Amino acid sequence: MVFMAVDLESLRVLSAVVETGSFAKAADRLHKTQSSVSYQISKLEQQLGAQVFDRSSYRAKLTPVGLRILEEGRRLLQQAAYVARLVDQFSEGWEPKLELVVDGMLPTAPVLGVLKEMTDLAIPTRIQFCTEFLGGVQQRFEQQQADLMLVLDYQTDPAYSAISLQALEVVLVVSREHPLAARQALDTRELHAFVELTVHDSSYSSAYGGLQTFGGERVFYLSDFRTKKEALLQGLGFGWMPLEQIRHELLNGQLQEVDYQGGSRFSYSPLLVFRKNEPLGRAGEMLKEKLQQVFG
Repeated sequence: MVFMAVDLESLRVLSAVVETGSFAKAADRLHKTQSSVSYQISKLEQQLGAQVFDRSSYRAKLTPVGLRILEEGRRLLQQAAYVARLVDQFSEGWEPKLELVVDGMLPTAPVLGVLKEMTDLAIPTRIQFCTEFLGGVQQRFEQQQADLMLVLDYQTDPAYSAISLQALEVVLVVSREHPLAARQALDTRELHAFVELTVHDSSYSSAYGGLQTFGGERVFYLSDFRTKKEALLQGLGFGWMPLEQIRHELLNGQLQEVDYQGGSRFSYSPLLVFRKNEPLGRAGEMLKEKLQQVFG
């Protein structure tokens, strides 16, 4: 426990002596007298109960103990400087952490692009980005006290504010090898004869209805849209997919739009939700503005 008594100033002086090569030059760098530098080193040795310099020759050299203390001391000095910067940044309105919850149906590339921009700015805030599905988004937002959520729909609350974003299109599709691909003007009864693929609500309850299903008995629930897309490509069944996630497969014919009488496309407007009475910090405001821009 002796090392706990060592102060940062002693470590700073030790580092300066080694870097400049002498007590006199270290004193000049630190704007101290040479006697105060010598005193600081002596104080350090007393605190450690060991010599950090070998003074048996003309030029003092670090002892093995001194070398080890220098290595660890420099790490401590760097960490202390980092903490000091954090304190300054937090006092300027940057929050220590920020959590964003996004529905997995939404495209993640724009979100990741925004996070990359913020990372490049070297902001001090630690950002956590989580993906949930349907009602699981709001559940995590509330239980984990997240700061923002990008959601398809949510149970309104007077404590929340919501910003409507640009509408995104969803398409009812099937593999080109699937029997439905060759059929036209399908009604709901005909769809019931085939497996419907849907993503399961990640909340503990299923209060949120999510994307419309067709009410058939043959429904496969999948964990995410990546798995659902693969299942569609394998011909396991039919289902709704965000257009942005399957645009390439529609163009090359791997997936085909189902000719459904009730309509094979619809749009939804995602919502950016945050708490009214808990003001966001600088990082939260920046994230909110950038998300509005990319999902404009």
